[in-house]
Amino acid sequence: MRRIALLMTLLGACASTAGLEDPPADLGDFVLGHNITVTDKMQMVPISRAATGAEWEAAMEKAVADRFGRYDGSRVYNIGIAIDGYALAPPGIPVVAAPKSVLVITANIWDDARQAKLNTEGKQLTVFENLDGENLIGTGLTRTREEQMAALAYNAAGAVESWLLEHPEWFADPGGAAPSPGTRP
Repeated sequence: MRRIALLMTLLGACASTAGLEDPPADLGDFVLGHNITVTDKMQMVPISRAATGAEWEAAMEKAVADRFGRYDGSRVYNIGIAIDGYALAPPGIPVVAAPKSVLVITANIWDDARQAKLNTEGKQLTVFENLDGENLIGTGLTRTREEQMAALAYNAAGAVESWLLEHPEWFADPGGAAPSPGTRP
């Protein structure tokens, strides 16, 4: 539990800067197949609002579907996410005790046609809520627990997309070239 708390404190934010209103990044002939989130080993940092595994699974699967459901290729890829830990900022004293919300996930991707996992080890990603005026005084005061979860899940799905863009070889057409990383159609 201490390792996750320390990890969440020390690691910086990691999220895609592309919004859902932007065209999807180039992942070749990508289309989302299975979208699975598990929470069986999830841990909550003690200073946090509580959320159930089912609530996190629903929030994360919605965020993945929203981000990756925009792709309309014909080659099916499955995304699996394990939620490792989280902290949802509780209401506190502004500025003095304004904890930040954070989410730690491990992501994996499978190529359905190859029947193979593309990454050898799960990719652990840590995301925070976006830095804005609300975060300066603490989102525990300005957002509901559900809003915090949705924001973290959105940022986590963006971080997964950014990670996938680092590996164009995974999405190369077997008879052609890989897409250029970060390019838009």
